[in-house]
Amino acid sequence: MHFVPTKEEVERLLRDTGALRDGHFAYPNGLHANQYLQVALAMRYYQHAKVLSVGLSRQVRADPEIRAAIPQLSIVAPATGGLPVAYGVCEALRANQVYWAEREGSERMRFRQFLELGRDEKVLLVDDIMRTGTKLSELRELVAAHGAQVVGLAVMIYEPTPRMQNFGSLPFFKLAQLDTRFWEGEEDCELCRAGIPLQRVWV
Repeated sequence: MHFVPTKEEVERLLRDTGALRDGHFAYPNGLHANQYLQVALAMRYYQHAKVLSVGLSRQVRADPEIRAAIPQLSIVAPATGGLPVAYGVCEALRANQVYWAEREGSERMRFRQFLELGRDEKVLLVDDIMRTGTKLSELRELVAAHGAQVVGLAVMIYEPTPRMQNFGSLPFFKLAQLDTRFWEGEEDCELCRAGIPLQRVWV
């Protein structure tokens, strides 16, 4: 394993733990895909979680502005998928603390009760997977509303769909990018036309 794991090493780890699967999958948002990833299936193993967290933290630490802010840096993640990543990256970086936000029903994200993000805090947003960027975009707005500053985004896996949002020039760190094929639904899906059995996934 390299100092920072290569894409091939990350993908092999994900496949070995059953986190990355090939097939024909339908997401709740209507997208169809030829692969399905659930990073939590890999993160449940301590050693794998350590390898992934440390690898991502080394990429983040290479940014001089973020490296200078680490003693006061806060990590913010969406619950629940982003929490193992947040704690792992916080430990590896020796950053200051972790905040998380969650959503109830159709409401917008909000910080967990008794979590008070301070004004002017420097924040690194993290998550396990970025497919559309919707959660991290909403988190960015939430952090800004509290008067804090987002200094970067970091995700274990970048798996962009046609609906990916634009984060402009904000520093972006990823451990690996998956070349998953996505289709906008049944009518557009090559796998549907080929008659390949469909499996619906929750997220």
